[in-house]
Amino acid sequence: MRVRLLAFVPLLALASAAAAAERPDVKGLFLLSDFPAVSIQPGTTTTIPLKLQNLGLAPERFQLSVSGVPSGWTATLLGGGQPIAAAMPATDGTVNLDLRVDAPAGAAGSSQTLTVKAQGPTSNVELPVVITLAKELPAKLKVDTALPALRGTSKSSFEYQLTIKNDAGRNLLVSFAANAPRNFETSFTEAYGSQELSSVAIDAGKSKDIKLKVRPPSTVDAGTYPVSVTVSAEGATAKTDVSLEIVGQPRLQLSGRDGLVSARAEAGKQASIPILISNTGSAPADSVELSSTAPTGWKIEFDPKTVEKIEPNKDVEVTALVTPTEKSLAGDYMTTLRASSRGESASTQFRVTVTTSTLWGIVGAGIIGAALLIMVGAVARFGRR
Repeated sequence: MRVRLLAFVPLLALASAAAAAERPDVKGLFLLSDFPAVSIQPGTTTTIPLKLQNLGLAPERFQLSVSGVPSGWTATLLGGGQPIAAAMPATDGTVNLDLRVDAPAGAAGSSQTLTVKAQGPTSNVELPVVITLAKELPAKLKVDTALPALRGTSKSSFEYQLTIKNDAGRNLLVSFAANAPRNFETSFTEAYGSQELSSVAIDAGKSKDIKLKVRPPSTVDAGTYPVSVTVSAEGATAKTDVSLEIVGQPRLQLSGRDGLVSARAEAGKQASIPILISNTGSAPADSVELSSTAPTGWKIEFDPKTVEKIEPNKDVEVTALVTPTEKSLAGDYMTTLRASSRGESASTQFRVTVTTSTLWGIVGAGIIGAALLIMVGAVARFGRR
């Protein structure tokens, strides 16, 4: 490894020497700006970046000033965000400055020239900066979204990230509104929060992100629905369109035949109850599973237990096999029947009226009759005495 590093050292030295040979021999003090001529509106403030550059000179302290400032105007030199009066760039170093200019609301004339000066013991430098007074530009807005089309079910919440840009030359309070189909709920929130908004302040030339939430009604049919977003401020408007595609979804309902939700069963015996499963949704219901909740000791089975598919607006009849316990007393009992298919479910309560066996009734009547006969015989026998 040492041999390789030593081998590269001469090459690096040669490359540095070649670069130094190609660089022009420039020395001196320079006051520079990428934008020495700007336009501002009366009553506004602008900040112009400056650079005080020292090439090949010994460090000196330079007094900074601005001349040619019109009456009523304010011109301030800033360094590191603070007002300054002097700077000292190191040899081959640069000091970054800012010239802040405040033009009064009633400023007149077309342009003004301000001169920034840096004066030192041995070197002086000046930079003229031309400030042109521009007329107030009308407000201009732009709104856009990266994902204008989303897809989901009627139970989904659709969220769109919107970017609003203020292309005006001043700060604006931008309001927004959404035009959606009937019964669709819309709201605007912070891009990364839950606080609902109706307007937002945007600085000149800046952008802000907000979020549009759209909730369709649960009964909406499958299809594509448009939503129009409008942003406005001081007479300026901008629009963008988004859309949501609602895919079909099954919707299950349970009932007895002819809409009845009651049935009769005999204690200890199996009763067959026809059950109607309806799909009122807009998509097929696949693998519909049936289940139930019944009183303790009861047995409920389904034939079939699983329905392979129910098409939209179609019905399928299955049989619920209900067996009350042998000890069930005569009366009404509540059972709950359920059907579910991939997140979609439905349930209904069935009233089952339980009756007891007629044989037990006959036996009970016989026992009562025998008891009466014995009582009558006893009364007749002992009554004579």
